[in-house]
Amino acid sequence: MQLRRRHTRPDPEYEAFIPSSRQVVSSVAPACDRPVAVQAVAHAEITLLMDALAFSAAKHRNQRRKDVDASPYINHPIALARVLAVEGNVTDHKALAAAILHDTLEDTRTTYEELQEQFGRTIAEVVREVSDDKSLSKDKRKQLQIEHARHLSHRARLVKLADKTCNVRDMAAHPPHGWELSRRREYFDWAKQVIDQIRGTNARLEAAFDEAFAARP
Repeated sequence: MQLRRRHTRPDPEYEAFIPSSRQVVSSVAPACDRPVAVQAVAHAEITLLMDALAFSAAKHRNQRRKDVDASPYINHPIALARVLAVEGNVTDHKALAAAILHDTLEDTRTTYEELQEQFGRTIAEVVREVSDDKSLSKDKRKQLQIEHARHLSHRARLVKLADKTCNVRDMAAHPPHGWELSRRREYFDWAKQVIDQIRGTNARLEAAFDEAFAARP
């Protein structure tokens, strides 16, 4: 699904405290010194995740979730990354970074070009895969999520599984303010329709979603 590209200038507040995440380790360890090479790669991956967290926090800094407590929005992408890493045993740092960034295109003034510049094309593409086109009606967007789910890349499927799991958990424990029971149940049912299209992706994550879905009110 092609999204409208919003050509906005990079957020100066973000750029003020974080460099581009596409920086690579310039020194390569000798072949006989594998532990140093491994440490360099691990450090680069951790740096990428820290940069993604800082970027997402800056972009979502003025946003709140729809629960009664109006929780900080950044809690949501952090929860996704935790579900992937802890419950799904996902170690792919690009999938984890995409999870942290997954709502920046859809819900902030971030552009695809900005994501690509900061985090590379692979991560930017995953974020675009899981982003809705806000120019469409809500009903149309929900239907397209069901139809497009089976065509997602593996990384995008992982992010989608974590996203729906976190949302269903929040819907059960901390539903949006003013949502009636019927609307909450409708969300549960729709989320399951999306997830049913991508089963076979990660058994641990699918089990986590099914456990969350069992709390359907």
